[in-house]
Amino acid sequence: MTILAISGLIRPMLEPRLPQGLDVRWFMTHEEALAAVADAEIGWFDMNDKAAMAETLVAAKKLKWLNSIYAGLDFLPMDVLIERGITVTNGAGINAVTIAEYIVMGMLNIAKGYREVMRAAERREWLFDSPGKRELAGSKALLLGYGAIGKAVAPRLAAFEVDVTVVRRSPGANTLGPDEWRARLGDFDWVILAVPATPETEGMIGAAELAAMKADAVILNFARGSVIDQPALVEALQTKRIGGAFLDVTTPEPLPADDPLWALDNAHISMHLSGRAQDKMFVRSADRFLANLDAWLKGEPIAPVFDPRLGY
Repeated sequence: MTILAISGLIRPMLEPRLPQGLDVRWFMTHEEALAAVADAEIGWFDMNDKAAMAETLVAAKKLKWLNSIYAGLDFLPMDVLIERGITVTNGAGINAVTIAEYIVMGMLNIAKGYREVMRAAERREWLFDSPGKRELAGSKALLLGYGAIGKAVAPRLAAFEVDVTVVRRSPGANTLGPDEWRARLGDFDWVILAVPATPETEGMIGAAELAAMKADAVILNFARGSVIDQPALVEALQTKRIGGAFLDVTTPEPLPADDPLWALDNAHISMHLSGRAQDKMFVRSADRFLANLDAWLKGEPIAPVFDPRLGY
C-alpha cells in the first residue's frame, strides 16, 4: 500500500477526492510530520516554518516524490534531494496570474503616481493635477525570466501597448540572450525580474547594472530579494540614479522597520503579497496534486518537475 504524508491544512480539499487503497497520514504539527513521513513514499508537507520543512525532508528516508505549493525551494537541502533521487513537483505557475496582475498594478501605480493620490485622499485634499504623468503605452520593458510568471505578464503588458523584450536562452523575436541584456539596459523604461533563485541569479542586479539603466527607469523585483544587491539599490534610489523600484521581495523578509527602503518615496514595497492576492491557490494546488497522483500511480510522468541541480 502506498503511504502518503500530507499536511492537514490541505485535507478538506483532498480527502474526499483521493483514490481508494492509500495509506494517508495527515499531520498538523512539526512533531506529527516527523512521525508521519518515516515510511512515506509521497510527501506534501508544506509549512510556514521552512526550517521545519527541511528537517522533515531529511527525516523522510523512503520518500520518492515530494510535492510542494512553493515555486522556489531553495530553502530545502538540494543535496538530499539529489542523493536520494527524489522526484519533486513544485508550485511553478500556481500563482502566475495574480503575480502578473501585481506587476501590471505596480507599473500603473508608479506611472500614475497613485500612491500620492491615495495620500491626498487620506488628507482629504483635492488634487488639481496628476502626480504621475507616465503612460505605459509606447514604453519598453525588459523581462528577465520567462517561466510561468513571465509568460503570464508578457501578454498583459502587450495589451497596454508595452514593447516587451524577453531574456531567455532560446532565440526568438524580441529576445535577448543571457550575455546580451546588460549591454541593452539603457534602452528600457521598466526592468522586471521574474527569475528563479539560483547561484547564477544571486546579485545579478548590482551597482553596475543600476548605473546602466535609464535615469527614469523603474525596476520591479518579483523574484527573490537576493537577486538585487540591496545596498546598491538603496544608493541608486537615494541619489535618484534610477526612477524607482517596486519590490515584492526584499532581503530580509520581513523588512526591518528601520531599513532605509521604507523611507524612500521612490521605493514601493508590497511585502511579498503578490502571490497571496487571490483565493484559488489551494484549489489549483489540490487539482494539480490529484492529477499528478493519478499519473504517479499509473507510472506516468508528473509535472512540473523541479530540478534540484538547477534550482528551479
